Amino acid sequence: MRWTDHIYTHFSARVPGEHEHFLINPYGLLFDEISASNLVKVDIDGTLVDDPLGLGINQAGYVIHSAIHRARPDLKAVLHTHTRDGAAVSAQRGGLLPLSQHALAYYSRVVYHEYEGVALDLDEQQRLVANLGDSNILILRNHGLLTGGVSIEHAFRELHGLERACNIQIAAQAGGNADLLHAPPAAIEKVREQSAATASGDNPVIQLHWDALIRQLDRETLAYAD
Repeated sequence: MRWTDHIYTHFSARVPGEHEHFLINPYGLLFDEISASNLVKVDIDGTLVDDPLGLGINQAGYVIHSAIHRARPDLKAVLHTHTRDGAAVSAQRGGLLPLSQHALAYYSRVVYHEYEGVALDLDEQQRLVANLGDSNILILRNHGLLTGGVSIEHAFRELHGLERACNIQIAAQAGGNADLLHAPPAAIEKVREQSAATASGDNPVIQLHWDALIRQLDRETLAYAD
C-alpha cells in the first residue's frame, strides 16, 4: 500500500488466547521482509517472549502499542504509519477536514494526541491513552496516523480509509488558493450514522475488503505466510 517509512513504523496484533502478549514487527526489517515466522512476541511490560531473528523491537513501537493494548482490551490490532499525506494532515491545525466522503467516515470519530517528541518515554503512555479515550482513530500531531480494530481486518480497513482521506485532503489543498468546500453539517451527521457499523467492526464489508487484499497479495507473493 506504500505506507512504509523504511524500518520506522509498526503494526501489532494481540495473540489470541494470550491477553498479555502481542505480535509486532522486528526492528530493522522492511515491511516486505516480514513474515509470520519472524514476528516478535512481546508482553505488555516489554519482555521479549519470542524474538526469532534476535532483532528486538522499536522502543517507540513498544511505548505506543503496549499502552493501547493494556488500556483497550477490545482492540485486537493497532496500526501506525508515517505516510507523507498522513503526517501532512497531522501537521495542520484543523487536522482532518470534512472534504470527502472518505473523510466523513472518520471526521466525527477522530481524536488527536499532541507531539511530545519521539515516543520513547513511558510517561507519555498515560496521555496517549487519555487522548485515545474510547475512539479507535487517532492522529498523532506532527507525527502520523493510528487506528485500532476489534480484529486485524477491522484495523486495516479503518487505516485504509483514513489514509485515503488524507490523500484526498492534501490533493484538494494543492490547488493553493482554491476555496475548499466542506461538507454540510447534515451530511456529516448522516455519514456518521451510515458508517456506524464499520466503526464498530460489524460491517460484513470489512471482511470483503480484507479478502480482496489477501487475494491481491497472494498473486504477488506468498512469502508473508512463511
